[in-house]
Amino acid sequence: MKPYIIVHMMTSVDGRIDCPMVGQLSADEYYIALDKLGLCSKLSGRVTAALECTALKEEIALPSEGNAVGMESVHIAKRSDEYTIITDTRGKLRWASGEADGHPLLCITSEKVTEEYLEHLRERGISWIATGRDRIDLSRAMDILGEQFGVKRLAVVGGGHICGGFLEAGLVDEVSVMIAPGIDGRQGQTAVFDGITDRGCNPYRLKLKSVEQWETDIVWLRYTIKR
Repeated sequence: MKPYIIVHMMTSVDGRIDCPMVGQLSADEYYIALDKLGLCSKLSGRVTAALECTALKEEIALPSEGNAVGMESVHIAKRSDEYTIITDTRGKLRWASGEADGHPLLCITSEKVTEEYLEHLRERGISWIATGRDRIDLSRAMDILGEQFGVKRLAVVGGGHICGGFLEAGLVDEVSVMIAPGIDGRQGQTAVFDGITDRGCNPYRLKLKSVEQWETDIVWLRYTIKR
């Protein structure tokens, strides 16, 4: 029952996704392509949200003290055809409102999140899914997203570690990569898919779906995952 999941990213030729760097190589192409993917809820990780989400009030270094929920919890504050979804394992992000980018917010946390944090979300009309004992159970969260929230298509829009987590969990159906005309080359910069814990060398195999060359020298590649 999970949504159809597309990872959509803009990268340099060497696969790096630092936003200020990529921003020097591109304009609105990323968002134009995102619209072409059709009606999708958009999901990003905590770090990306802290950098880009306009509804964010603050990020705290450590979650507030309080009793952990310790069990799966789901709250639907508002139903919508499209959500702005943020993964935030321990509940570090504090929100000023219940909407971001014109859509209702939905936060996905682990069961280590505190009751105090869920009350913060409730007060702002923010939906949540809390699942996974020590870390977010992405597979279970995606099932809940499809079954209880009715999300049919989901675009994962960053960063590299959350994209890597979805890939490692076997949840990605399609990869949409826009290659900007430039090279980063700096050591330690995050790649499109990063942080995968499997130390083996077996690649995730893809099947090419389409290729587009844009007038701005950006190349848009779309692949499906070979199961």
